Amino acid sequence: MNVKVSEIFDTLLENLKVGDASTTIAMRRDEITKSLNKEFRGVEGSTAHRLMVGSYGRHTAIRGVSDLDLIFILPASLRSSYDTETGPRRILTRVKDALKSRYPNTDIRVDQCVVRVQFTSNKFKFEVQSAFENDDGSFDYPDTKAESWKTTKPRDEIAATKECNDRTSKNMRHLARMARAWKDANGVVMGGLLIDTLVHRFFASTSEYDDKGTLWFDFMARDFFEFLMNEPDKDYYLALGSNQRLTVKKRFQSKAKKAYNRCLEAIADEGKASANKKWREVFGTGVPLATSESAHAFTNTEEFIENQFPVDICHSVTIDCTVTQNGWRPASLREMLRERSLLLPNKELDFTITECEVQEPYEVKWKVLNRGEEAERRNNIRGQIISSSRPGVRHERTSFRGEHIVECYIVKDGIVVARDSIDVPISASTA
Repeated sequence: MNVKVSEIFDTLLENLKVGDASTTIAMRRDEITKSLNKEFRGVEGSTAHRLMVGSYGRHTAIRGVSDLDLIFILPASLRSSYDTETGPRRILTRVKDALKSRYPNTDIRVDQCVVRVQFTSNKFKFEVQSAFENDDGSFDYPDTKAESWKTTKPRDEIAATKECNDRTSKNMRHLARMARAWKDANGVVMGGLLIDTLVHRFFASTSEYDDKGTLWFDFMARDFFEFLMNEPDKDYYLALGSNQRLTVKKRFQSKAKKAYNRCLEAIADEGKASANKKWREVFGTGVPLATSESAHAFTNTEEFIENQFPVDICHSVTIDCTVTQNGWRPASLREMLRERSLLLPNKELDFTITECEVQEPYEVKWKVLNRGEEAERRNNIRGQIISSSRPGVRHERTSFRGEHIVECYIVKDGIVVARDSIDVPISASTA
C-alpha cells in the first residue's frame, strides 16, 4: 500500500497532539492557582494571576508532556517583605505549604527556583514558579541557591514563537513538535526551549518552507536535520525572544546526522512501506506503518515503550555490551562496531548501563528486537518490553544472522526520562 508523504506527516502531527491530557492539565492548573490566590490574596476560587510558560505555554508541547511550567504572579505589595537573602526560601516554602494543604498525599517539594508538584496518577508534574511581575512584562523569580531574585522573560519567548509560527504558516510549531518526537524517540537530551530556539533559527536561515504544506515536510525534516548536524559545538545558545542563556547539556550533532541520513533513505523510498519504517526511526511510533508483504508468515510481537509509559527525554543513559565466547577475551560491542569486526552466532552478550545521569531510584526496562528475513522465517522477532536479567544488565545470546537492536529505558516516577540503543549485527548463520 502506497502512503503519500502528506498522509504520513498529517498522521504524525495528529498523533503528537497533547489531546485529552489538556483537560486534566487545565483542571490541575486551575486548582493550583485557586489555592495560591487563597493563600496570597485571601480570594476564593480565583484562577487569575497566572501564566502557563514552557513548551505548553508556547504551544509546542506534544503528547506525553510531563513537565508543566506555571508562573503564579505574586501580589506586588509583598515584594518588600521577601527582598532579603532569606526571601526566596521563605516564599517558596509558603507556596509549598499552601499546595500541600490542597494536595496532602502528593509529593510536593522546593527545588531551587520552583515548587515541584508530582501528580503520579497523571504521570506529570507542575513546576510552580512564584514571581513578581515587572513593568516591562518580565518576572522576578526566587532562587534559593543564589539566595536572590532573578529575571525571566517568558512572554518574549511566547511572542517570538507566535510571530515565527504566523510567518511560517504554522510550520514553526509543527516542526518544533516533530523535533520533540525525534528527541524522545532517539534519546536526544535537549530542553524544550533549546528545541524551539533551534527551530526558530532554522526558519531564520531559510524561507523555503514558510508557505509549504505537509507534502513538503519530508524535505523540511531533511533540511532541518542537516541544519542541526552542521551547527558548531556550543556551550550555550541565546533563547528566542528573551536572549536567555540556554546551556547545551549534550551534543546533538551526531544524532542529527543519523536522522538526516534516515531522511534521505525515506525520501528515496517514497511510496514504499520501507519509507514509513525509516520515518518511524526518526520520529517514533507517531508515524503510521504501511502494509507490507513478507515472504514469511510471522507474528509481530514488538511492543513500544510509548504505549506503556509517557516519554519525555531529559537525561542521558549509555549502554554497551560485553561479548564473550569460550577461548576469547571479552570485548566491547561498540568497539567491535567501530572496528567493523564481525559478530558471529553463539556468543554470550551482557548489555550493561555504563553511564546514567538519572538519580536513583529508577526502573530499567529493555527491548531486544530481531529484524530481517531470518527473524521472520524463524517467527522470532521478539521486541517485548522486558526487565533486566540482573540489576542493570540484560543477558542475551547471539543465535542467527540479521540486524538486531537492543534498547534500554530508564523509568523515573512513571516516565521514561532516558533511553539508549545499540545495533547488534550478526554476520553469519549456523542454521
